[in-house]
Amino acid sequence: MDEIPRKIDLGAVGVWRHGRTEPGLAAELERLGYGTLWLGGVNDPDLTEAEQLLDATENLVVATGIVNIWSHPAERVARSYRRIAERHPDRFLLGIGAGHPEATKEFVRPYEALNDYLDVLDAGGVPVARRALAALGPRVLRLARDRTAAAHPYLVTAEHTRGARDILGAGPLLAPEQKVVLETDPAKARAIGDATLGFYLGLANYVGNLRRLGFDDADFADGGSDRLFDALIVHGDTARVAKGVRAHLEAGADHVALQVLHPDGTDPLPAYRALAGALGLGLGGSEARE
Repeated sequence: MDEIPRKIDLGAVGVWRHGRTEPGLAAELERLGYGTLWLGGVNDPDLTEAEQLLDATENLVVATGIVNIWSHPAERVARSYRRIAERHPDRFLLGIGAGHPEATKEFVRPYEALNDYLDVLDAGGVPVARRALAALGPRVLRLARDRTAAAHPYLVTAEHTRGARDILGAGPLLAPEQKVVLETDPAKARAIGDATLGFYLGLANYVGNLRRLGFDDADFADGGSDRLFDALIVHGDTARVAKGVRAHLEAGADHVALQVLHPDGTDPLPAYRALAGALGLGLGGSEARE
């Protein structure tokens, strides 16, 4: 573990999933050409789900998006990282973040808390090259640049990606999350995505970031304006969604983590299959950037 690991390869496009992902789905996403599977809402500091998904795949990178610093002790997370990295070198990225104050009573001085957490990861043998930081604002983006391998912004636009790349410079990886709905009827797309967007509009850190991007109170009212919805949730046919993904790559992202929103009780896999084809992932992912 003393050797400095090489830069991790996330691929151009990955998948962001909230809730448990079955190993069979992870294997199918790998077969389709997605480079990384992001695990949202990690609840286990032992990171057993990440290990199980790595066991079930051969080349897929698994990333945590995110491990919450307030509820997952850094020493235990570092031990978990070492266990997994020994079995699956170059395939696990430890993403950490401070979450949001509405869900965490301990949320005090988050920037300092992130720095302290990274200190413990340093001492615990988690290399800079294998960790990422959830980052929205300039200060935390600079922290991601200085102390991790990657920034992982969530609920952002391609405009944010462009500004984040300017702050990060050429070295660190930039891996924004992008919500998508494969639905050509705008009203039906809104019906699928409204609840998700409305949840995040109740969280101060996301609203603050959106204000920096030029949105205002009118955009946040009544579950979000059409303008805000269209900016944050790419919807339409596969060609339009693929164009939205490429917008992040053209703005400076190295990787885009797709979160497919779909009606409750339906299978998202057909959407991932269709998007893999539209993005040319079966050809190794190179066409995603074209």
